[in-house]
Formats: sequence, C-alpha cells, structure tokens
Amino acid sequence: MTAAPTTRARWTMRYLLLIAGLGGLLYGIDVGIIAGALPYLESTASQAWKLSAQQLGYIVAAVLLGSVLSSLFAGALADWIGRRASMVAAGALFTLSIPVIALADGYTPLLLGRLLQGISGGLVGVVVPLYLAECLSARNRGRGTAMFQLLLTIGLVVAALIGLVQARDVEAATQAARRLGDLAAQRSALFSAQDRAWRSIFWSCLTPGLLFTLGALALPESPRWLHARGLAQAARQALLRTRTPAEAELEMGAMHRAGTAPAERAGAEPLWSRRYVLPFALACAILACTQATGINSVLAYLVNILNEAGLPGALANQADVAIKVLNAAMTIVALLLVDRKGRKFLLMLGSGGIVVSLLLAGLLFHQAEVGRRDVAAAIQARVRHDALDLRVDAGLLRALGLDADAAQQLRISFGYGPFTDVLSRRSDEPGQAAIHIERGDVVQPDTVIGAFFRRLHLNPYADPAAAATAALRIRHAMIGPVPDERHGWWVGLSLFGMVAFFAVGPGVCVWLALSELMPTRIRSNGMSIALLINQFVSTAIAALFLPVVGRHGYASMFFFWAGCSAVYFLVAAFLLPETRGRTLEQIEGCFVRRPGAGA
Repeated sequence: MTAAPTTRARWTMRYLLLIAGLGGLLYGIDVGIIAGALPYLESTASQAWKLSAQQLGYIVAAVLLGSVLSSLFAGALADWIGRRASMVAAGALFTLSIPVIALADGYTPLLLGRLLQGISGGLVGVVVPLYLAECLSARNRGRGTAMFQLLLTIGLVVAALIGLVQARDVEAATQAARRLGDLAAQRSALFSAQDRAWRSIFWSCLTPGLLFTLGALALPESPRWLHARGLAQAARQALLRTRTPAEAELEMGAMHRAGTAPAERAGAEPLWSRRYVLPFALACAILACTQATGINSVLAYLVNILNEAGLPGALANQADVAIKVLNAAMTIVALLLVDRKGRKFLLMLGSGGIVVSLLLAGLLFHQAEVGRRDVAAAIQARVRHDALDLRVDAGLLRALGLDADAAQQLRISFGYGPFTDVLSRRSDEPGQAAIHIERGDVVQPDTVIGAFFRRLHLNPYADPAAAATAALRIRHAMIGPVPDERHGWWVGLSLFGMVAFFAVGPGVCVWLALSELMPTRIRSNGMSIALLINQFVSTAIAALFLPVVGRHGYASMFFFWAGCSAVYFLVAAFLLPETRGRTLEQIEGCFVRRPGAGA
C-alpha cells in the first residue's frame, strides 16, 4: 500500500487540474463564441467594410480550418518543444487572437484572428489531454481528464451567456434609439451598439486566455516527454511534484521497462507491430463511434426535432436550454465515477443507454411518420421562377385533399443542385411565417474549407458553382397529422436520456481513450490523426442528416445512430481493456501479450 501524497503534491495536482480545466474552457469558448457575435458582426461589418456574404462565411469557417490544420501538426509540435510549451503556445495564440479580432478594422484582421483561434483550439484538443495522461497518476487520470470535458461544456454555456448579456444590451440600445427623432441618429446609435456588442463578446474571452497562458508557464513538464529525451533526473523530479517517492520510482522503472527511454528498445519494434497498431485502431474506432452516436446533430437540431415530435416552439426552446444544463450536470457525475467504476464500465453504460434512448426515439417517430403522404408533385407545381412561397393553412390542406380542420405538419426536402435543405411547418401554429425558398437562402457562399479540400479532391462540401443555374427541385414533401404534445414529451425524454448517457460515458471517456490507449512512442502523432478522423466522421454525419431526414424521416436517422451505438457498445465490451488504476506503461503492456495469453 503506497503512502498518501504530501500536501505539496496535492496542491500541485489541484493546480495542474485547474490549468488543464481552463484549457477545456478555452476549447468550449472557441467553439461557441461566434454564435452570439455573428449577428452583430454581420450587420456592422457589411455596413462599415462592405464585406460580402462569402467573406463572412470565410470568417466563420476559419476556426474550423485552423483547427484541422493545427491538428495535423499538434502532435509533432508537442514532441518537438514539449507538452507544456505547446500549451503555452496554444494559450498565447488564443490570447493574441482576441485583440486582433476585437480591434479589427477590416476583413484581413478578422480572418487572421479567427484562424488563430482555430489553430489554438486544435492544439488544445490534442495537447491538454496528452499532457493530463502523461502527468497524472493512475488514480487521478480519469478525474483529471473528466475535468477537461466538464470545463469544455461550461465553456459552451459561458459563450452562450456572454452572447445573451450583449443581446440584452443591444435590445436596450435599440429601444433607446427608437426614441430619437432623427432617423440618421437612430441608425448611428444602433450601429454603435451592435459594433460594441460583438467586440465586447470577444474582449470578454481575453481573461481566460491570459489565465491559461500564464498558468501553463508554471506547470511541470510531462515526465514521460522528459524521460523519452534522456532527461531521467528531470523526469523523476517532475513525478515527485505530484507523487510520493515510492510511486515516482515505480513509474520510473515502468518507463524504463516499456522502452520510453531513448535507448535501442524504443526503436526496436516497427510502428505496424501489434503493440502500436491495435491501440491506435481501437482509439480511432472509439472516436469515430462517439461521433456516430449522432450527438452533434441532436444538439444542433434539438428544437426542430422536438417541434416535429409535437412540442410547441416555446417548450422546445426551453428543453434546448435544459438539455445543455443536463449535459454539464451529468459530466459532473462522470467526473465522480470515472476513477471508481472505470472507463470500460462507463462506456458500456453510456453506449448501452444511448442505444435504448435512440431506439425509443426512433420508434416514436416511426409511429408518427408511418401515415404521412408524399405530396412532392403538388408542391413542385407551385414553384415559380425557381422560388417557392407557400403558406401551410386551410387553403393548402383543402387543395391537397386533406381535412382543413385537423392540425397537419408538412416537411419539405428541396435543393438547388448539390445544395439541399429541409423545412417544416405546422398548420396549427397561428401567425407563423410562410415557407419562402429562393436560391440565395439555400446556396451558401464558398468557404476557406471548401476551397482547401477541393484542391485535394477530397471536398465533402457542395460546390456553389454547380448550383448557380440549377432549378429548384422539391425532392420530397411529406404531410401528416401533428403528433400530440404527450408524444413530444416522450421524444424529449428519450433525447434527455441520450444526452445524459452520452455525458456520463462517451463524453468523458473519449478523451481518456484518445490519450490512454496510445503507446508513448506514437501517442502525440496518433492523437492528432485520431482527432482528424473524429472531425471527418462528424462532418459526414452532419452532411447526411438533412438529406436522410428529408427523404426517410427522423426515425431512419435515429435507427441508424442506434445501430452505430450498438457497435460502440460491442467495441467497449469486448475490445477495450480496463485502464482504471493502471499506469500508461501497464496499459501499453495489454497490447504486447498475444490473444489468449494469461494476465
């Protein structure tokens, strides 16, 4: 039985978790901050700098492009300059991006600042989990990585709250401007309020960026990175900052035996040996399965899904807020359980619960959608000059041969060439907007990401040139009775269950799988590749969602995700080794033994 850590070691551990948690906060803010700033940025930038819709699209997409690019070299950078220095670089890039964006006076600094934010986010997503895995002891590693995920979810909430505060300020300024007699003064006051709002949103992110950057400077370097470079004494000192002397010596011995030192053993085995290929493939499979649960699409389209299920708009929006709170709350539960119950248990619990929740949602939607009629031909006949104006009212229902007194729901799948979209309207919602479809609303401007991937002939995004002259085509138009509100609540409960099980299992354990399963020799570069696979699957699922829903309905998508989640459960149950309480070298040893060998 090992001795308890000293008071100094406990405080060092808490400090390490705090700074790593700030990295998760930055990651969440990085993803979510543009949502609140974009409406005001779009309004003022188009007036002051005459930015086109295409340029604004570039500004929004620059973060994703920067993240993809930095994911490619994050592992190599972490190997070159070290884990701590890479974290400092990520924080410095994020901090630098804030004044570049907030003081911008044109398109170029805005684009550059957003690109810097994306590069920072990509580095944080690779380096912080890598650093936590290599620095934390076996008994704390799960809880520490869960802290990163918890602060990530809080970062998303913080970004939303910052946007909400500024939205209220703009609304107050708008009300005050209306009391001004001069129209020019009203416009000037509104412009000033909106310009101040988006700049303030970005300025508010400066403090966490500075705290993370300065805090990372005081962190110890990863002992395994030091040991791999022949700095055994420095590695021992780094271990002693968070462990007892006995624990430090045990891990030093384990690192020597695993071949993490720069001796001949480190390069004795080829990268395609079982020792490296199996854990790499397993980590990639877990990251791909995590996205294939459909979690991102469910969160992005939750309000639409609940409206289709029968909940009115106000309740659907309240459920959207509640589910974000639930996500953060269940992440806290995962943080408490991950080092007690283990990764394998939580992944099996989470993926199994997701399967049940998705099957329930799919069956509920199948029940609601099975009796709907396809009226695509009738809707296509109403298209004029490649545009459509349509109100779902009693007149339309009578024209389609339906009962005008019964509440009906129409879902239209349409597109201009490769650009497709889905719209839904209910006949029982008073005062709702008519369906209005024209080319400019559907065909999106080209983006940096689209141009980049097209040059590689790997573009998953539609080409705007192919839709410039394409006719509006109604691909599918399904109409049927609106489900009752009780049906909507059942669907809502199933989605709440999905998000709860995701947060307590895959939401936390995916970061652990990414960092724990990779052997030391390939950990940094392997994590970069696995995250790229994660981003690719996420993009593919997002691209499939609307076309599949428009043609086959929500039930088919939920059943597909349930099938993927069932594969996830099988991978966790039969292929994933339990890593709780094991050092990284002990985990690596799981893949050295031959199948069927004893423990």
